[in-house]
Amino acid sequence: MNFYGVSLVVVNLFKGLKKAISMASLSLNSPLSPSSPQPLSWVGQFLHHDHKENKILQENIENTKTNNHKPVISLSSEEGSDNNIITKTSGSIKLRKRPARLVLPDICAASLELCDEIGKNIKLEKKEFEIQGKDFVLACKRGSRQVMEDGYGFMVDVLGDPKQAFFTVIDGHGGRAAADYVAENLGKNIVKELGIVGEEEHAIRAGYMVTDTAFLSQGVGSGACAASVLLKAGELHVANVGDCRVVLSRNGEADSLTIDHRLSREDERLRIENSDGFVFCRNGVWRVQGSLAVSRAIGDMHLKEWIISEPDIKKLPLTSDCEFLIMASDGLWDKVNVQEAVDVVSKEKNSIESCKRLIEMSSSRGNMDDITVMVINLQNFAI
Repeated sequence: MNFYGVSLVVVNLFKGLKKAISMASLSLNSPLSPSSPQPLSWVGQFLHHDHKENKILQENIENTKTNNHKPVISLSSEEGSDNNIITKTSGSIKLRKRPARLVLPDICAASLELCDEIGKNIKLEKKEFEIQGKDFVLACKRGSRQVMEDGYGFMVDVLGDPKQAFFTVIDGHGGRAAADYVAENLGKNIVKELGIVGEEEHAIRAGYMVTDTAFLSQGVGSGACAASVLLKAGELHVANVGDCRVVLSRNGEADSLTIDHRLSREDERLRIENSDGFVFCRNGVWRVQGSLAVSRAIGDMHLKEWIISEPDIKKLPLTSDCEFLIMASDGLWDKVNVQEAVDVVSKEKNSIESCKRLIEMSSSRGNMDDITVMVINLQNFAI
């Protein structure tokens, strides 16, 4: 082959190579058809590009070059193939794998109502609190339980009479439902019965019984001991069921106005046994049907055949030597005797500090129960 022939071959090879390069360049810049095979790159494992996406990509690249800053503003999100999401920003296309499908369980209306009701009833209780009222002071301390089961109630200036008032201290058990109900309703029921029967003892007895019957109708199993005082027309009417106590200070001397309804009392044991119930002593404590340590209370529907709500009632005139009353749950009386209590209140001048001091005394002696102490100044109720 002469020189001319060699030159011709080289020229043809050059033209062929140039054409191949041109076609390859055209192929790279052309849009992919739906039937085109996937490009062999890492992008192809996650994303199918279409013409619009290539155009956006090209524009964003040019934008970035022109503006010379990082793209930060998100424009849109579209769904790609293989369950991927294309996030397009003002300078890039970000690829992120679609998360696994989240399946939410159906929530019925009853469940929502239950959650709402629980939310309404949840209360953050203070461990200690106190009240400075008209003619009385009160302090409470929650014991080792998470829920305070003691309660209290008061009504002053009853029927517009400043010398007429009602006070009660309550010790709940098996939950606080009964204590709350008694605190809300016992005084109202007694005052209502006063308007019907007129005579104080009958009204008090009826008030206790009506409160018990109404609470039992709710079908709640808890119960409550209670001690109450009605001050009216210069007289003191004291009532109790269970082991809350009322103590009167007469010129500094303690006078217990109530007697606990416990199974250590022979008359209470006989009453229960005569009603086909049984009592026995466990760890030094007498219990009804092996359960409750008091023989009278409001509530306790599962033991109602033996745990009656009829109160013991005592009446006495308010004389000049009647200084104050101490009403308290058994959290106090199990550790502090009645004369000690009167001495503390006398020293502290009937102040809120006297209630707090009594609570401290009981706690320091090992009490783990709830304690509620109320002190009532009697000087303004005498006639």
